[in-house]
Amino acid sequence: MKLSSDLARRLGLGLLAALLLGAIAFVMLRSGPLAPIRVTVAQVSMGSFTPSLFGIGTVEARRAYLIGPTAAGRVRRLLVDVGDSVKAGQLLAEMDPVDLDERLVALDASLARGGSAVATAQAQRQDAVAKKELATLNARRYEDLGEKNFISTGAVEAKLQEQTSANAALSAADANLAAARQDLQRLGAERAGLQQQRNNVRLLAPADGVVTSRDAEAGSTVVAGQAVLRVIEPASLWVRLRLDQGRSAGLAAGLPAQIVLRSRPGQPLPGTVARVEAQSDSVTEERIAQVAFGQIPAGIAMGELAEVTLQTARPAPALLVPNAAIKRRGEQYGVWRLSDGHPVFAPVRTGLASLEGQVQVLDGLKNGDEVVVYSEKELAPQSRVKVVDALTKAAP
Repeated sequence: MKLSSDLARRLGLGLLAALLLGAIAFVMLRSGPLAPIRVTVAQVSMGSFTPSLFGIGTVEARRAYLIGPTAAGRVRRLLVDVGDSVKAGQLLAEMDPVDLDERLVALDASLARGGSAVATAQAQRQDAVAKKELATLNARRYEDLGEKNFISTGAVEAKLQEQTSANAALSAADANLAAARQDLQRLGAERAGLQQQRNNVRLLAPADGVVTSRDAEAGSTVVAGQAVLRVIEPASLWVRLRLDQGRSAGLAAGLPAQIVLRSRPGQPLPGTVARVEAQSDSVTEERIAQVAFGQIPAGIAMGELAEVTLQTARPAPALLVPNAAIKRRGEQYGVWRLSDGHPVFAPVRTGLASLEGQVQVLDGLKNGDEVVVYSEKELAPQSRVKVVDALTKAAP
């Protein structure tokens, strides 16, 4: 009896240990480290979509003007303020002319004196012409008398010498007149240049626009080329758009766009890609495009952020997979395809993508394949997986 009770107790303990080990193994296989990885899957199918590009941009002016002096000086007065509308040719500000007005007065006096010098030279030339004509007549007369031996040869030679002197005097008068005219022309050019400098101290609006900045105040000293005022043309506002280089396929001028300003989140505005910049940003890895408004809205502000969606050309039907299914393994992009219940990494070549999360698969999959979209852990070849509808349950 004692032997049978010991055997029964040992058998009971052995059975309990076996049950315990089985329970531990079951737990490890179901929810422990050896449990299958829960995944969600999607089926590869043929389809088509309208691919879109999305990016963030800022409102800028296509035509903006920095208005400032061409020479260093002090700001004398400002006639406009930020937000004022201006017309082309309107006086916006004026620099201190310093001594330009006095120099203009001095040059005017020099011009008057130069005009008098020209008049004097002209009178001297007329006198030289008259003396030359008289000397020529006297020389001819004395030559006739000399040929008839009525006067001496010396008298004839004296008259010929007077004619030569008169010719030389006329040449000198011509030279003096030419010099006086050139001096007058030089003074006129100097005055025109000085007048241009005087005009440059008056800062005029180059076109109709709006003042967006006052970068100097009256009494401030600025250098040549420094902006005193900034003016933009409101009709030239557009959005400077930045797009991820890796998702910018199909970007081209003329694409239709929808612009949503941060100040008007519920009002999409139509637009068009006006220009694609030839140079991208190598630091942020973005391409840059300029998007023009179909109609510029009232009250828009420079520098405002905008969300821009571009509609590219509709492609031919192709295999589609969710964008979340695309993984990177080493240097390859691909998906985890289920084969006999086990994941196998399949390299793929992708095409365009939509904002709804669909990606074209150009090579690497076939219609009907099942691919893993999300997994609760990192997958590896031949990992044990369990397909579920969702990785997390919605809160009640």
